[in-house]
Amino acid sequence: MTTVDDTLKDMLRAHPGGKGALDEDLIARCVEECDRCARACTACADACLAEGEVERLAACIRLDLDCADVCDVTARLVSRHTPDGADLTRAQVEACALACAACAAECERHAAAHEHCRLCAEACRACERACSDLLAAGL
Repeated sequence: MTTVDDTLKDMLRAHPGGKGALDEDLIARCVEECDRCARACTACADACLAEGEVERLAACIRLDLDCADVCDVTARLVSRHTPDGADLTRAQVEACALACAACAAECERHAAAHEHCRLCAEACRACERACSDLLAAGL
């Protein structure tokens, strides 16, 4: 059975332009963590809206939604072979790491009371690491 990870890596290898000097494992990990984080943030925002104290969770909801959008765009940009757009992709990955750090910090504030926030914070931290690793590799 082919996994999403394998399919993405196969697509990166099959691209006629190549992947450049970047390791396709790092690229695939970044894309997958971005996708995972976007889903977690969307679900967390929805769960926050179902809590009885929505006003207290307003910043969390806002950061969840912002982070989900940033992660979604980042996954799509990183999936593309865009040597001419490398500066834009790098800036987007930097923005994603920042959004994930901010969202994780806010969700961690609520993690003891809300399991969905704890899970979201974990997904955000994993995505932040994947973005940072890709940037450190020379994106």
